[in-house]
Amino acid sequence: MKSIFNNYLNNKIKLDKYQFVGVIALIIVMAGVFGWVYEFVFYYFDDGMKRFYYQGGNFLPWINIYAIGALLIIYFTRGVKKSPLLVFIISMIVTGLLEYFSGYVILKFFGMRLWDYNKEILNFGNVGGFICFRSVLFFGLSALVLMYGLLPFSIYLSTIMNKRRFMMICVIMCGIILFDEVYNLIIARVFNWPRAFDIYRSIGFK
Repeated sequence: MKSIFNNYLNNKIKLDKYQFVGVIALIIVMAGVFGWVYEFVFYYFDDGMKRFYYQGGNFLPWINIYAIGALLIIYFTRGVKKSPLLVFIISMIVTGLLEYFSGYVILKFFGMRLWDYNKEILNFGNVGGFICFRSVLFFGLSALVLMYGLLPFSIYLSTIMNKRRFMMICVIMCGIILFDEVYNLIIARVFNWPRAFDIYRSIGFK
């Protein structure tokens, strides 16, 4: 693992197509789950530890914007992995822009506000309710976990497992999660089928 990590930092690891697809699929899964856990815990405290909120709108514990953010972090910081400070700063900027414009566009064009920092604790540096310093600080710190923990670990797994088996396992997990997302965003709406939002609300989640 140590040699893999050193080669990763020095850009000496070359992944074949099976490893690359598997690593990306695994990061999509882990980043979305990581974001869900963070929001599940945070909003419990934000509400004064009175109730739990099921975030994300899917049956499975996964939030799409965290997966998108993780892929952007990997892309924009891949050349500066040796500098945790640069990874931290670049990630704060990239994810901050992603969060701000995602929230703005969703509200402007779809009439929905999916988050509002005006109503949350620790919302200093709040801009329009779309972004605050606490959120981008957390994203920057999370980027360090991603770039120096989750990503090299995923690469390590791709080197010790059969490459095709590794890809298949990761793609299947990612596919299940993405189908869950598509079902709740599109299929359930079109056919008026039950959505995760309605089911979790019916059993007591906000």
